Amino acid sequence: MNSAPIAIADVSPAQFPAVIALWEEAGLTRPWNPPAADLQRALETETSTVLAAVAQGRLVGTVMVGHDGHRGWVYYLAVTGSERGTGLGRLLMQAAETWLVDRRAVKVQLMVRQTNTAVTGFYDRLGYTDADVRVLAKRLD
Repeated sequence: MNSAPIAIADVSPAQFPAVIALWEEAGLTRPWNPPAADLQRALETETSTVLAAVAQGRLVGTVMVGHDGHRGWVYYLAVTGSERGTGLGRLLMQAAETWLVDRRAVKVQLMVRQTNTAVTGFYDRLGYTDADVRVLAKRLD
């Protein structure tokens, strides 16, 4: 990471525009899934949050984390382009895992789009493995 100290805390409403811009920069958004709605939903319950990494007053990373009482889930891990490769992604994942451990989750899972091959090595290095599970989905809206 750069030499500026990094603070990680829950996202504040004032940070919403910067969070959404970061998610868009990182290629994490999809037209059918409004990021502002995901952000709001994550902050409305005690079972999820969005953590923001801030350096020198500037948002440089995020991770959404939540749990269902057993499994934890990680979404929207994003690091601004100038900070990629500095260890900030690892730091955010550690913060997400700590958040889950503090809430007694016993497992953490995440989904990576098949097209996002650049990130799989990152997760491999953090000890994540293919769970050999097929993810099924159905839109409810």
